[in-house]
Amino acid sequence: MPGQKFVLSTDNASLRIPDVTVSNDFSRRQFARQLGMATAGLAIATPLGAVVPFDVTPYVHPELRPMLPRLLPMSKAVPTADNLVRMREGARAYASPVLADPAWTEKSIPGYGGAPDIRVFIVNAKNDGSLRPCILHTHGGGFIIGDAKSGLRQLQEIAAALDCLIVSVDYRLAPETRFAGSLEDNYAGLKWLYQNAHQMGGNRDRIAVMGDSAGGGHAAILAIAARDRGEISLAYQALIYPMLDDRTGSTRLKHPMMGAVIWTEAHNRFGWSSFLGVPAGSRRVPSRAVPARTEDLKGLPPAFIGVGSIDLFVDEDIEYAKRLIGSGVAAELHVVPGAFHGFDNIPGTKIGPQFRQTLIAALRQGLAIASS
Repeated sequence: MPGQKFVLSTDNASLRIPDVTVSNDFSRRQFARQLGMATAGLAIATPLGAVVPFDVTPYVHPELRPMLPRLLPMSKAVPTADNLVRMREGARAYASPVLADPAWTEKSIPGYGGAPDIRVFIVNAKNDGSLRPCILHTHGGGFIIGDAKSGLRQLQEIAAALDCLIVSVDYRLAPETRFAGSLEDNYAGLKWLYQNAHQMGGNRDRIAVMGDSAGGGHAAILAIAARDRGEISLAYQALIYPMLDDRTGSTRLKHPMMGAVIWTEAHNRFGWSSFLGVPAGSRRVPSRAVPARTEDLKGLPPAFIGVGSIDLFVDEDIEYAKRLIGSGVAAELHVVPGAFHGFDNIPGTKIGPQFRQTLIAALRQGLAIASS
């Protein structure tokens, strides 16, 4: 019946789905069937109750379709407590080799408020008296996977295109470290950049936060924290298919074309639950841990949000952009038709480089960098 609440579980995610409110005319059985459909991304229930295979191919951009036979089986590999270490090791194998230039260095800096020391990677530092724009970068990986070093190649390319200084934070991962710990790691990196920008050829009055996927979520969280703490004024935030709402895939289900490739609803439940310390979609989550649940967005820096139309995060990213605009924050939204999560990392396409050029143009404008 409309408005009734169900509590369901899914073996794929090994997580309890809390207090799911069904606001339409689904029955309990229909809702359970739709939950299974969305989790797998491979089958859909018809009005007569039959289950037929769901084919995402027609929704995928033609340039990306050749990768589907490889990516769809990989998308079924959902992280669990048992396989997380192996998945982290496997993710490192996909890192692109670094470039000879711009130069990068690794440094250990003090954690915030007595937390352990943190590794940061510094790209394109110069000791020539220049004052160039800066970017504080937070890497992706669903809050549970990834490291700062693996993304150095992409950061070198951005630093070269903009002649800016970039610092990437190797924050602690969930579930070993929850929301508050990783936020303080990233804030420590931001504060260190702010305090030391000048000696690396950076301008501390022109700092952007940037990240992709969970890194985009971290960047959004960090922008909110910087606004609330009032110590550092950010110039911009660049959120690349950002992970902004824990309710996606738990209490808010999506059409199976959204999230069928790479990052699925089951992935999302595990990532957010690991990060929050409570099941994704819970009624109560830690304050300021979920950007989409942050009521007041006023006073945040201007933003770029880019996402693919069949990315699991497309609805939440569009909604966040709308809320920023409604709060008086200048926001640019770019939705790429037929693009799934992480599409710009697929080699041999035109839409990937085009998306990156759109990001570069947005950063150039947001950080007031003159065209070369």
